[in-house]
This record gives sequence, structure tokens and C-alpha cells, in this order.
Amino acid sequence: MRDTQNEINHFWFEELDPQQWFQQSDSVDAEITERFEVTHQMANDGLCNHWAADADGALALVIVLDQFPRHMYRNTPKAFASDERALLIAKQAVHKGFDQLLTPVKRGFLYLPYQHSETLSDQKKSVELFGSMAEENPAGDMYAKRHYVPIEKFGRFPHRNEILGRESSEEEIEFLKTHKGFL
Repeated sequence: MRDTQNEINHFWFEELDPQQWFQQSDSVDAEITERFEVTHQMANDGLCNHWAADADGALALVIVLDQFPRHMYRNTPKAFASDERALLIAKQAVHKGFDQLLTPVKRGFLYLPYQHSETLSDQKKSVELFGSMAEENPAGDMYAKRHYVPIEKFGRFPHRNEILGRESSEEEIEFLKTHKGFL
């Protein structure tokens, strides 16, 4: 499995350009699905939990559970279905100090599950973690603060409501009108 972990990290950090991480691309989405969907399903079933024993393995597991589904299952509920598992792995890795063994770019990806959580305490931790590396990653700090706003205000991300079949309040609808492309 070490080869799979290495393949994931190599693909994400070496084969993709940084702009491909967060932009919609049918070709990138298709490649991730073709190469890693089975691995994602295994990880989501807990069959790869042993990867979390070291920093690189925990990072690969978080990418598989947090980033890959956002590409493979874009605009569907499955895009967020493994978020809790990714957050658990990230919390364990941070507790063990694995984040401090990673470069700032990689550390940011280990922290993203906090930013994707709809729990206020996780958002506070996200702001703290990204804030601790604001000099090295000012964009991460800015996005952590942006993600905090709707969770503090609504307790959820309104932009996910339609995808997850949740009814939006009038206040959330207004928020979405004034915060297009916000997250």
C-alpha cells in the first residue's frame, strides 16, 4: 500500500498543477475517477486506516477522502460523504504532530478537512491552523476565514444546500447572492 500512498501524493503534488486542485476540469475529474475511485471506496470503508501511521500516509488518506471525492462526485452528495472520515484522520495526524513534518503546501491539505467541516469548533481550529502558517500560505489563511463566516452565521454551508437536498432560509439565499464564488 505504500506504493498507492506514494502514487496519490505524487499525482496530487507532482502531476497536477496547483491551479488544477481547485478548478473544475472534466479531464482531471475523469483521471482521478479512473485512477483512484476504487482506492477512495476502500479508504471510505476504513480499509486504508493503517496509512495514518505516518505523515505521508495520513496526507494521502486525507487527499483520497477529502479532495478526490470533490472531483469524482462534483455537485453530488457523494462529494461530501467522506468528509467526516477525512476530518478524523486529519485530527489524529495533527494530534500526533504529523502536520509539522510536512511542507506548508502539504500541511494545508492536511488542514482542509477542518475547513470543510460544518461544525463551528472545527472551523475555529481551521482558522487557528491556517493562521499559524499565514506567512507561508496567506491564501489558506484567507480561505479559512471565509469558510468560518457561513458556519458561524448558519451552522452550515448554504452553497451545499441544493446539492444535499436541504431547504435554504431567506437569509441563506441572500448570503449566496452576495457571496457568489465565495468559497
